[in-house]
Amino acid sequence: MPRNFKQEYKTQQERGEHENRMERQRARRKLDAKGVTRQGKDVAHVKALSKGGSNANGVRLEAPSKNRSFKRKSDGSMK
Repeated sequence: MPRNFKQEYKTQQERGEHENRMERQRARRKLDAKGVTRQGKDVAHVKALSKGGSNANGVRLEAPSKNRSFKRKSDGSMK
């Protein structure tokens, strides 16, 4: 069965995930416009988007292993 992209997009907007995705995309494009080579790196927000951060709080390049690993609570959310 093919994926229902319209439904996925709608669900993403209802959960508020769409805004965070667009914030990440703006951060990547901003670095690309500056001419920064981000090959093999992740654009990390200084204050995580899930914790209320934004591009205004700052972004930095990090290794994927560093950016994608955080201490977690028992429910799986970030500490």
